[in-house]
Amino acid sequence: MQNSFREKLLQAISQEVTGEKRPFFIGAEVVTSRGVPNLEQCPPFDLARAMLTDSRIDWISITDNPGGNPMLPPDWLAGRLAEYAPRIVLHLACKDYNRISMESSLWRYAAEGFENILALSGDLPTGGYPKFGTGVFDIDSVALIDMIASMNRGLQIPSRRGDLETLTPTNFFIGCAVSPFKRNENELVPQYYKLERKIRAGAGWVLPQLGYDMRKFHEIKQFLASRQLEVPLIGNIYVLTKTVAKMFHSGKLAGCVVSDALLAEVEKYAAGPDKGKSYFREFAAKQLAVFKGLGFAAGYLGGIAKPESFFEIIETANQFAEDDWKTFYRELQFPVQDEFYYFRDDFSDERNQALEKPRKTRNVNLFYRFSRLAHAVAFDRGHGLYSMMKGCCRVLEKKNAFCRSLYGLLHWVEKDVKHTMYGCTDCGDCGLPDTAYLCPMNSCSKNMRNGPCGGSNKGRCEADDKDCIWTIAYDRLKYFKEFEEFANTPVITYDATLKGTSAWANLYMDRDHSAPAK
Repeated sequence: MQNSFREKLLQAISQEVTGEKRPFFIGAEVVTSRGVPNLEQCPPFDLARAMLTDSRIDWISITDNPGGNPMLPPDWLAGRLAEYAPRIVLHLACKDYNRISMESSLWRYAAEGFENILALSGDLPTGGYPKFGTGVFDIDSVALIDMIASMNRGLQIPSRRGDLETLTPTNFFIGCAVSPFKRNENELVPQYYKLERKIRAGAGWVLPQLGYDMRKFHEIKQFLASRQLEVPLIGNIYVLTKTVAKMFHSGKLAGCVVSDALLAEVEKYAAGPDKGKSYFREFAAKQLAVFKGLGFAAGYLGGIAKPESFFEIIETANQFAEDDWKTFYRELQFPVQDEFYYFRDDFSDERNQALEKPRKTRNVNLFYRFSRLAHAVAFDRGHGLYSMMKGCCRVLEKKNAFCRSLYGLLHWVEKDVKHTMYGCTDCGDCGLPDTAYLCPMNSCSKNMRNGPCGGSNKGRCEADDKDCIWTIAYDRLKYFKEFEEFANTPVITYDATLKGTSAWANLYMDRDHSAPAK
């Protein structure tokens, strides 16, 4: 059997370090279907098997309800290809399951020999019966990566005897996503810093979301190098058609971006005799060549339903001259209007000068300044009134009736004040200080506590009903020169047992996520 997905990606970066000729690997996306499959004629199975039995494809990746639509789960298809398990990547998204269901799925994957996981927050649901469902988002991708990494170390759980039991360690190879295709500074920078948090939490490889500006793909590599983070980077290619380009351009498919200029180009070639087929295939082949030239570990082809189409693109890419990628790199840059870049230019390690200057923004207002002051006075651990309030909570948590009544009154005041000021949902594990005093449970459609998802579009939430809270948080934290600390913030995982209890008391009594590690 060919080397595993893990072995190949690690081989790619290890040879790059030693200066030897660097290998470049190619993977293929397989999407399952909705409904009961015909086992004798199942297009996703036939495609997956054709990819895995051809030496030109190094691995396949099976999606998890892409676009928020209900489909057969990826492990159903993978289970029928178990002999190829080391070369199969399973997507696992937080949109449909809580942490208990995801952990259960991971134990099943490990038991069946599937170790390559792409951990995602996932898209907002866009389908279901009879109408749209709601996303779960019990945890996000950073917390999911942290959970999988804990399983790899040997998850510790309470035993029946009352002590801790360490479970058998798993051996997952954890991947993560990042979306560099963001127009504004306050959208882009949080993406990169969240990527750093994912890697520090345990992610071992990176697959960017979709876009068609090769400079932005390269910028991820520049960012990782600037932060001394060495992980394999996979270039993402989705083969365009006129229909796909219009969908990506509309902003209706989260994390997928086609600019005005590229859409015009697509429509021009789509009007040709072959409806643009040769242009789209050559475009994808050029992307493969650029990824290889830039030093990516691999390329990843999606949006294709027939095996021969994958192979045609690969063979076209193999026919290019060694240095052709440098021309293609300039040719395949289709940024949106006024696109922000983190680095000064394509191959510079100098950051954009705008990053050093506070943005002029209405987001740093009197309300935010008051919130910061109130937190510094009463809730900043070890400062201000913190010790006194901690002592008061200790007294109020005594069991007599008077203390219980007073405790209930103060909780009512807390709920009323915080609901009026922040739209508080009384979660009991307050995330306001972590998101610059924007409630992640109320103001974010996915309850993102560890940074933004990849679905925002021009600063707007994926749901398109509000501004992304992380763009506002970035402006606020940058103004006070605090955003640099974000990348090293411990992973935040909401404790649902605290819902309906006093978040103030939980803070003072070290019950919430901010409590010092024991």
